Amino acid sequence: MQTEILLDLSIPISGELQAQGDLIVVPLNELSDQVRVPATAKWREVPPEGVELLRGAGGNTHALVADLGSCLYTADVEDVAGLAIGVFEALAPVYLLHREHGGTGVAAGTYVVRRQREHVLVVRRPPLTRPRYRDVPRGLRDVGRPAATPSVRLVAD
Repeated sequence: MQTEILLDLSIPISGELQAQGDLIVVPLNELSDQVRVPATAKWREVPPEGVELLRGAGGNTHALVADLGSCLYTADVEDVAGLAIGVFEALAPVYLLHREHGGTGVAAGTYVVRRQREHVLVVRRPPLTRPRYRDVPRGLRDVGRPAATPSVRLVAD
């Protein structure tokens, strides 16, 4: 049995918001009121072998890969939501690779890499109301209240 190796693969490239499993990539200009890169941030070049952005629960890595000299990355980022992992600036298309999710192409630009936040649906239930007296039979209205001083009334026939 002979194994065929593919050396050519097409991965679509987008400059829009895109998700890959636990990560979401958002153009920085869409989050400029929430995310900031300080002037003292330490940028590093993304090597062709990639930069590990996040290791998933199953141990698989989300990696950012780029051609030499085409992308810078920093983890020095301030995010009011606390979800940002880092920011990258690409001069040419770069790729997010993951063993289970495949590849995602990202167009040239500046992007924020964030963890995705799970949305929890909150169901609001109406408050419990106490029954009104007209809904309760007369004999049960005083159940649970302290009994009044007992009195005996004798009736003669």
